[in-house]
Amino acid sequence: MQKFGIIGFPLSHSFSQKYFSQKFIDDHIADSIFEKFEMPDISAVEELIKDKELKGFCITLPYKKSIIHYLYESSDDVKETGACNCVRIIDGKLYGYNTDVIGFEKSFTQHLSTHHTKALILGTGGAAAAVEFVLKKLGIEYKFVSRNKTANNFSYDELNQAILEEYTVIVNCTPLGTFPNTDEAPLLPYQFITQQHYLFDMVYNPPLTKFLSLGKEKNATIQNGYDMLVFQAEENWKIWNE
Repeated sequence: MQKFGIIGFPLSHSFSQKYFSQKFIDDHIADSIFEKFEMPDISAVEELIKDKELKGFCITLPYKKSIIHYLYESSDDVKETGACNCVRIIDGKLYGYNTDVIGFEKSFTQHLSTHHTKALILGTGGAAAAVEFVLKKLGIEYKFVSRNKTANNFSYDELNQAILEEYTVIVNCTPLGTFPNTDEAPLLPYQFITQQHYLFDMVYNPPLTKFLSLGKEKNATIQNGYDMLVFQAEENWKIWNE
């Protein structure tokens, strides 16, 4: 039996488990299972990898950065982003990859237009690092947005009409709006969103978050995180079975 899974905390709702369980049925893969490994602390991974049937796992919040300490070898994407969301296990050693990068790029570029030349990245975690990597690759200027102002980012409090007119791409890398807290959204001046804007939300549950709904009301282009997760999952499967 081949075993795969996902680590994180909490893991009440897992796209990956549902996706791979269905994939194993659809593709007639009889010798594989996918499990959730909820970990209050990343150190629990040491015990997890003693399972000889475990061939690989994906990583979600809050361990995309802290898992790197346990890796035997990292891909260039992991080294560049400082985040890892996919691990393959070979002879008890962990090999780390960042498939968020591939998933985000494939999903994001589906609706990208030539006037989308500057972006705001909401949040500074592991997913935001993948977004930064892709925006650099695409030649799109960007600024991070967080609660506290620094020399290299905006704070939410200072976002205004002039900034939103300049930065027409907004990528939400925070969990705000995720079920069951569907009334939450990043604190933006949504009255300045226009049809020139492109709002991308890493959240996929619900499909139309409050963040995207407010953008839709202003005729902005919107995209949730579902396609990204599908692209990412398929890339994980390739890595685990190389």
